[in-house]
Amino acid sequence: MKAVQAGILAVSVCFSLGATDSSSRFNDLGHRMMCICGCAQMLGECNHVGCPESGHMRDELSAAIAAGTSDQEILASFASKYGATVLAAPTTHGFDLVGWIAPFAVFAAALLGTILLVRRWKIDPAVAQTASASADAAILDPAAKTLREQIRRETGTDGGR
Repeated sequence: MKAVQAGILAVSVCFSLGATDSSSRFNDLGHRMMCICGCAQMLGECNHVGCPESGHMRDELSAAIAAGTSDQEILASFASKYGATVLAAPTTHGFDLVGWIAPFAVFAAALLGTILLVRRWKIDPAVAQTASASADAAILDPAAKTLREQIRRETGTDGGR
């Protein structure tokens, strides 16, 4: 039993050491922000040649981490300085919450609409055959009706008639 407890303690210490490492914080925060140069890449991955923004943004991020600023404070300061578009994901407060909810709401509405449409298309075969027969009688002359019946028989869409 003591060996299991020691193993759990060792694993938790290993994970907690990696969580406070400044290079892992830099990597984590660099992937939670966008480069503002217009390359549409994460700050930690901006690799376009001669980027005028990523160098000083990375330096600013490193300085904030070295100063002991919390992750939330760093993200808030970057958002206030560069605008909300510097954040790779919208926040979960206020109107930004719509960015998280809207995709799921649109998917649910589309799914509901599709289900209702398929149910509407699903017609009782007897009603459909009666409607088809009355439409045939009202619209088609006898020669066209005969031709239509022949086509149905030859193509196998006669419904078993």
